[in-house]
Amino acid sequence: MSKLAFGFLGGGQMATAIARGAVQAGVAANNDIAFCDTNLTQIALLVEKFPGCVLASSPSDLFAKCDRIVLAVKPQTLVDISVGLSAYITPNHLLISIAAGVSLSKLTSSLGTERIIRVMPNTPCQSLEGASGIATASGASPEDFEWCKSIFSAVGTVVRVTEDQLHGVTGVSGSGPAYVLMMIEALSDGGVMAGLSRQAALELATQTVLGTAKMVQETGTHPAILREQVTSPGGTTIAALSTMERAGFRSAVIDGVMAAVKRSRELAG
Repeated sequence: MSKLAFGFLGGGQMATAIARGAVQAGVAANNDIAFCDTNLTQIALLVEKFPGCVLASSPSDLFAKCDRIVLAVKPQTLVDISVGLSAYITPNHLLISIAAGVSLSKLTSSLGTERIIRVMPNTPCQSLEGASGIATASGASPEDFEWCKSIFSAVGTVVRVTEDQLHGVTGVSGSGPAYVLMMIEALSDGGVMAGLSRQAALELATQTVLGTAKMVQETGTHPAILREQVTSPGGTTIAALSTMERAGFRSAVIDGVMAAVKRSRELAG
């Protein structure tokens, strides 16, 4: 019996986002993707979003149907079930873990295989605008990496890093959406204080962040150079930037990233 393109152990938001990106990019069709989840409500949503997808009745059924499996369960759940999963794993299986804080050494030890890749995606994958860091174990081949990259490239940008650098990925892009959301919230609050309606302020703030990010991405120009282009001598922008610098805006963001990195290392043990 031929195997499916790939499967998901867990069918939550991130699994749904990755599967949607893969389908839209033409990497796999709905009927070539399998899901294994114990939540009946989530299963119903998966069937609705991916008509014709395959529902595995158990982890052993999933591993029998797929050679490439994304481990999309919560970190503690993965730790608890990993030893049991090892009974279903063969040399043909490539495992992709998106569980934060569960190291490759823990995974290889409990799962009994070195053919593992760790990926740190972020929530904008749900909008196909994610950012993911990928680190491979020694048993993962270049072909395994390229396949994994093709899947996560379908939901955003992919950067290859060492496993230790995944902590930095966590600090910048893993936790980063929360920083940007706070920035959007603060910008819109400032607009309201200046007399704009809440709706107008939020629309302007959201589009400004989105447009600026696209400008950096599409031009390839360093943010400092782009910032200088909008900062006229004696103008409104330099007045605002001066105030933000006195309040420690830049250092607060850097310190926040490093606090997230520190916590990521602590959680990894």
